[in-house]
Amino acid sequence: MLSWALAADDELEIGAMDLDICGPSLPKMLGCEKETLHESNLGWSPVYVADNLGMMSIQFMLPDEDAAVIWRGQKKSALIKQFLKDVDWGKLDYLVIDTPPGTTDEHLSVSTYLKETGIDGALLVTTPQEVALLDVRKEVDFCRKAGIKILGLVENMSGFVCPNCGGKSRIFKPTTGGGEQLSKDLGIKFLGSVPLDPRIGKSCDSGQCFLDQYPDSPASDAILDVVDALRDEIEGEATI
Repeated sequence: MLSWALAADDELEIGAMDLDICGPSLPKMLGCEKETLHESNLGWSPVYVADNLGMMSIQFMLPDEDAAVIWRGQKKSALIKQFLKDVDWGKLDYLVIDTPPGTTDEHLSVSTYLKETGIDGALLVTTPQEVALLDVRKEVDFCRKAGIKILGLVENMSGFVCPNCGGKSRIFKPTTGGGEQLSKDLGIKFLGSVPLDPRIGKSCDSGQCFLDQYPDSPASDAILDVVDALRDEIEGEATI
């Protein structure tokens, strides 16, 4: 969703890297899961889902979309290095790196490889429940130990806005204050809340851009507000 939102600005060149190596879902959500990799004398070419949005995922290398990836950390690390060094990304304004939950080999590898180049920061996403916040606290600790700036926190599935009356209901009640309270407790910026909209799942399943399909949804407004706040936080630098 972040990649789609950034690519809505035609003046930006966006790259999206799917680092969930054992469960690559980004190609499905961007509508390009049937694509395969192409190689030129400059390296692997990203799969372009829009004129200014290219992406890379291990999904493009698998024999079929249901094939499992059963790799240990060293092999994952080698592929991540290839994604960063051997892909002809061109000149990007933003490289959005989508990582799996937790603090895994993928996080360690990408933070190590990009240490010299520099990482503008990490965007953390949670849901209101305490079970989700437990993981986010560990992510915050990881970022601080790894020297990665935390750009901010976003709360997803933050209530449900009725499409008929506009009333808002809390589906997942924040028993400990949710993402906003966590941001205050840990001293990180809260970038906003995105309400539930069942059509987001429908758009992701069909590989369509939710923001284009449902521009009047409160969730679309919230996502665009988050992206504006994120870009302000980055202050025009080049990579997420």
